[in-house]
Amino acid sequence: MVGFTKAFDWKVGQFIMVALLVMIASFYTGTLFSNNSSSSLYVPPQQHDVQHKQHPTANASSPTSGVFTNKVSLTYRTEPLSIPETGMNICPLTYNEYIPCHDISYIKELLPKLDLSRREELERHCPPLNRRLFCLVPPPVDYKIPIRWPTSRDYVWRSNVNHTHLAEVKGGQNWVHEKDQLWWFPGGGTHFKHGAPEYIQRLGNMTTNETGDLHSAGIFQVLDVGCGVASFSAYLLPLNIQTMSFAPKDGHENQIQFALERGIGAMISAISTKQLPYPSNSFEMVHCSRCRVDWHENDGILIKEVDRLLRVNGYFVYSAPPAYRKDKDFPLIWDMLMNLTSAMCWKLIARQVQTAIWIKQDNNLCLQQNAQQKFISICESTDVAKPSWKTPLRNCVAERTFQKLPPKPQRLSEYSGTLNKLGINREKFLLDTIYWQDQIRQYWRLMNIEEKDVRNVMDMNAFLGGFAVVLNTWPVWVMNVVPANMNNTLSAIYDRGLIGAFHDWCEPFSTYPRTYDLLHANRLFTNYRNREEGCLLEDIMLEMDRILRPQGYVIIRGEDDDVISRVKDLAPKFLWETQLHFLENDQKKMEPVLFCQKKFWAVV
Repeated sequence: MVGFTKAFDWKVGQFIMVALLVMIASFYTGTLFSNNSSSSLYVPPQQHDVQHKQHPTANASSPTSGVFTNKVSLTYRTEPLSIPETGMNICPLTYNEYIPCHDISYIKELLPKLDLSRREELERHCPPLNRRLFCLVPPPVDYKIPIRWPTSRDYVWRSNVNHTHLAEVKGGQNWVHEKDQLWWFPGGGTHFKHGAPEYIQRLGNMTTNETGDLHSAGIFQVLDVGCGVASFSAYLLPLNIQTMSFAPKDGHENQIQFALERGIGAMISAISTKQLPYPSNSFEMVHCSRCRVDWHENDGILIKEVDRLLRVNGYFVYSAPPAYRKDKDFPLIWDMLMNLTSAMCWKLIARQVQTAIWIKQDNNLCLQQNAQQKFISICESTDVAKPSWKTPLRNCVAERTFQKLPPKPQRLSEYSGTLNKLGINREKFLLDTIYWQDQIRQYWRLMNIEEKDVRNVMDMNAFLGGFAVVLNTWPVWVMNVVPANMNNTLSAIYDRGLIGAFHDWCEPFSTYPRTYDLLHANRLFTNYRNREEGCLLEDIMLEMDRILRPQGYVIIRGEDDDVISRVKDLAPKFLWETQLHFLENDQKKMEPVLFCQKKFWAVV
């Protein structure tokens, strides 16, 4: 038996090595990873050592190869704004992971003013305009076009996220391992080192009393707090469960960057002093597996934020030492959690292995009684149309409002009561979805790409989510963004079984550079026309470029002719190529639609 095991291990190892060689070869031949040169303007640039004197260049084999006129120069935003005739300056190579509102050097300056006991330093802190870089963020040395989904769930190019810390400290828990030129993600986590599928099945058993899985438990949308490299989210996808994964930019180096490079929906965020940028009553499950959040501190204000986000009859999954360990102060923490959850009228339904699960009960009488006894405070009613954006956490819980939603895929067609309150009738809702069905077919035809060429998508002004609904059966995930200065239609988007976030495009988004394959901007610039502080067209274009992958696409429409013309004129300075087409708008009138593609360039 020992000899057989050794032979088996040798054969498995040989098979893995052959598979890796095939994968690497396939990248360059454009098969397995879909690097189809016919659908891309530029192939990956040749790799060079970084010279003392840097300049941006295209691949010499590219049809329009050559050295660009853009200059490498650390450039800050000025008033009035100006762009050199040579084009947008390129940030030095050391800024290839620049995230303006999570910039460690700037946050260090703020530390004396921040509440470190509540980890406020992990939240967004955007520098003033004159401290923001105004140059194009370059890719790192040896950057390659990302491996395509679904292979990217398990493998990404090491050079694209060239950080070893997580592999060193979390390799034993099977977060990520190094495999030659690749990072390999076995699907493990701190509390599921033997793989997420086994853990997910256990959660299904715990929520259904051993009778089903998470899907049959009515779970379709999950918030994963402190998600690591998002393997939990990746393995929920076969159950048709959408997950919003987030984690801060902290000691777990580049965890969100790994998740996004894999093609898994995630963003940088932290639960600290402000509400998370998601609407109330949006998730059937909030998951914390060693998420490094002290839920029991500060009168439980953080777990009260979980109550805000959970739907009635939703679950809070807690896989952490207080749920199972009897040493140190863990029993005391557990008792505090039990007191807090009881005060919020949650019920502990399971406590097995290393996990505890509570359900948020539909019991307003319980809340009222606990409020009378001063165990809990009930929030005053809030304006449902107001987005959760830069809103301080509230040390209270809201009375329960139960809304029965259908399962997927029927949920995609769900007309939310929120829309009725906003004056959007059912007919307009249905017409919006029908409209985007035709438009997306036109988009892919005009871009001349295949479905698998796009994975990470952002709708920068999502409105009702119709764009994402049409893409639901495609091999993509969509971040639906509702601008914070508009009505809260994001609640309706979540009611359709989709995910997204509130954001103000006068500020950079909380994500790494080179996150998205496609940015969809419908009526975006018009929405910010009368705002100035960081909201100029050039500012938004710069942020688009930062979060867009090389060879990625931007689709701009719903704008006046002068806006389209201005973007088209500026695009070459941003190293974008453009094509102008005319398509029907939702009023059956022809409008200009500008397709932009980001060139693949490198600093050498």
